[in-house]
Amino acid sequence: MPQNRIVVGLDVGSTKVAAMVGEITELGEVKITGIGECPSNGLRKGIIVDIDGVARSILQAVQSAERMSGQKIVSAYVGVTGAHIYSVNNKGVVAVGNKDGEISVADVERAVSAAKVINLPLDKEVLHVIPRQYVVDGYDGILDPVGMVGSRLEVEVSIIIGASASIQNLGKAVSRAGLHIEGFVLNPLASSEAVLQPVERDLASVVVDIGGGTTEISLFDEDGLWFASILPVGAYHVTSDLAVGLRIPLSQAERIKIEHGCVLSNLMPDEEYIVISNVGGQRKVSKKVLASIIEPRMQEILHMIKQEIKSSGFKGVIPAGVIFTGGGCCLDGLAELAAEHLDMPVRIGYPCNVGGMIDMVNNPRYATGIGLIIYGSRRMASQEAAADSDNNFKSYINSIKSWFKDLF
Repeated sequence: MPQNRIVVGLDVGSTKVAAMVGEITELGEVKITGIGECPSNGLRKGIIVDIDGVARSILQAVQSAERMSGQKIVSAYVGVTGAHIYSVNNKGVVAVGNKDGEISVADVERAVSAAKVINLPLDKEVLHVIPRQYVVDGYDGILDPVGMVGSRLEVEVSIIIGASASIQNLGKAVSRAGLHIEGFVLNPLASSEAVLQPVERDLASVVVDIGGGTTEISLFDEDGLWFASILPVGAYHVTSDLAVGLRIPLSQAERIKIEHGCVLSNLMPDEEYIVISNVGGQRKVSKKVLASIIEPRMQEILHMIKQEIKSSGFKGVIPAGVIFTGGGCCLDGLAELAAEHLDMPVRIGYPCNVGGMIDMVNNPRYATGIGLIIYGSRRMASQEAAADSDNNFKSYINSIKSWFKDLF
């Protein structure tokens, strides 16, 4: 398969860097062909504190993905996270340009450009402008107005904004690892591409990606992004709580969290124990004690998620509920605890919109990386469709020119 049908997603997180390789088949399907990951160095809560450390981690993950996929990786779609990210909603209104009232692509572009005009601090930049719906002469709920007839076109958009310095530092780290950046993509937007079912996109739903240093929240309604927010707290805080509470190294606390972590202490029987090691030797700790350390931190994170959803300004119900993904959502009992705290349906989101090495990547921790590939494949398809349209137009013009030459 030619190189231009390869899409790479690069998830640069606080605890791990994952590079994922996908091939786009002739039918437009996405097949995962390689994955490489390594511990992340130089990031804290999604913010780069050591560019060279991040670059080394990226390079190591990319080389591992290259060996598995057999493909040389030269570019990637890069996920962006961090508490500096936030979203605002805005509207843009224009008069339809054509005399016959037919809305063109240029009209849509002018409306979106008008919606982009906001007061932006000097240290911030726009990451995405995502149309939610169009309104033609007062009729709302329109997803694609091109070809319709009207005199007034309005668009409602979500604008994703981030700190310029943080985004530029991430770009420098990727460049130092020898990669070209195809585009920056908001992490929760990417995760949603991997875990949301079509019906959940149509209904209102919330995707929560619990990573190592951040928790990413995105609210969708009628297949459009309504709100996005990133909290500076994640699964690493659970690891830290276990290390402090049990007086053990962070590496051992992480292993115990993964193997025995549970967020509901009342589900744990008193008689089940694990053996831990520390300076004083080995000792037994009940699983109930582990859960009693983990549960308060997860309750705090769930409370913060609930407050963020309330602050979004979304007034409707959320019938599809909350879909949790990311490595931090794999703790036993999380779905039950979240459903109780959020008072909504809850499920754990696994990557579901790809093929290939699905057994290897069928884990919530890979949702962002896979979502970046799906995002990139859709952008590639859009670019190819535009190129075909342009080529068809040029071919038509050339045929007209040839006809006139033959005629005269």
